[in-house]
Amino acid sequence: MAEPTSYDVIIIGGGPGGYNAAIRAGQLGLKAAVVEKRVTLGGTCLNVGCMPSKALLHASELFAAANTEFAHLGIEVAPKLNLVQMMKQKAESVTALTKGIEFLFKKNKVTWIKGAGRIAGAGKVEVTAEDGQVATLEAKNIVIATGSEPAGLPGVAVDQQRIVDSTGALSLPEVPKSLVVIGAGIIGLELGSVWRRLGAKVTVVEFLDRISPGMDAEVAKTFQRELTKQGMEFKLGAKVTGAATSKKGVSLTVEPVAGGAAETLEADYVLLAIGRRPYTENLGLDTVGITPDKRGFIETDHWRTSAPGVWAIGDVTLGPMLAHKAEEEAVACIETLAGKAGHVNYGIIPSVVYTTPEVAWVGKTEEELKAEGRAYKVGKFPFLANSRAKINHETEGFAKVLADATTDEILGAHLIGPSVSEMIGEYCVAMEFRAASEDVARTCHPHPTRSEALRQAAMGVEGWTMQA
Repeated sequence: MAEPTSYDVIIIGGGPGGYNAAIRAGQLGLKAAVVEKRVTLGGTCLNVGCMPSKALLHASELFAAANTEFAHLGIEVAPKLNLVQMMKQKAESVTALTKGIEFLFKKNKVTWIKGAGRIAGAGKVEVTAEDGQVATLEAKNIVIATGSEPAGLPGVAVDQQRIVDSTGALSLPEVPKSLVVIGAGIIGLELGSVWRRLGAKVTVVEFLDRISPGMDAEVAKTFQRELTKQGMEFKLGAKVTGAATSKKGVSLTVEPVAGGAAETLEADYVLLAIGRRPYTENLGLDTVGITPDKRGFIETDHWRTSAPGVWAIGDVTLGPMLAHKAEEEAVACIETLAGKAGHVNYGIIPSVVYTTPEVAWVGKTEEELKAEGRAYKVGKFPFLANSRAKINHETEGFAKVLADATTDEILGAHLIGPSVSEMIGEYCVAMEFRAASEDVARTCHPHPTRSEALRQAAMGVEGWTMQA
């Protein structure tokens, strides 16, 4: 390992927060380094999260369409699953993305230091290489961007053989005959839907009495109905109290949260997906007086920690554990430490579930507005009445807009339907400019497109929707 080197900023972690921070630092002329212990850059998102899961979602959607939808369109095929090739193309896509980050590092003069990093006192980062060699680096600023890891559940030990977390679920060696997903959040539903489309019987066990906590309740109800139509089964208000594995599969003990008799679920594989926890252990935080909260999160004030010169972004801080949230904080943090004006509007961070149909939302839900006692109006438009969706036989779902009853400012947008992940950005931009629903309603949209549903929903706030 190279001799100790001094930098303007050292970022611990090479995920979306870390690599975006490093690239922005390089663009601003700062001498920047990223300490990353993986053999590739990109963190969880690129290596074992967002990107590989989207590769499998896309491939499994095409496989399902070939099986159930092509014949109606006049395309007669007999698809055969090649799981090895499906996994290979996933890996190739991930490799291309991680290589792209390496190129951007070189372009912006960012140094990638391979090894496990920890803070070793004010302005010092200790790096342990894979071969055990240790070096101490110096930095004017240290940014903690170590991300998160899957949360565990007592009584359910992940072995990545029969009981897997999100990483293991991306690389199962076979299509399970049966798969139990513990947790009805975004990760569990996305990966569960992949294996359902490929042929598995999928049962989702959720502690709460609804799926997708945080999602607008009306959307969540529609979402569950659509997933049920596709063959996914749900056990809500249920808790897993134990798991026993064998060479053939897993026996799960499940009990009603409200009390009652336990039952046993048998499955080839179990996916534990009850959420993620911040990766803040063994980072040497105590050497600079930083104490995470009881859940492991680091408290910050505009990305500053309680220690001078130490910053934190992404999943290790409070807020949604989303790659794009980390990216926003990365840029704002670096611009702030460089003496510029960094800013993140936390009220306009969208969320997306990349299932079929997709779900996307931004801003307040109806439940939140009611709890706040805020008067609002609702505009809604079904994709069943959208010309493009009807022609493409993709009519599930709707677009819903929530606007202030007095000012008409858009307070939230909630979409479930085809390609809504690509459309929610329109409402993010509108809300960033504090637009009224009328602004969207009076903006011309191309016809025929699914995006017209966004306009029609906005028109519905004042009751002048024009259905096709």
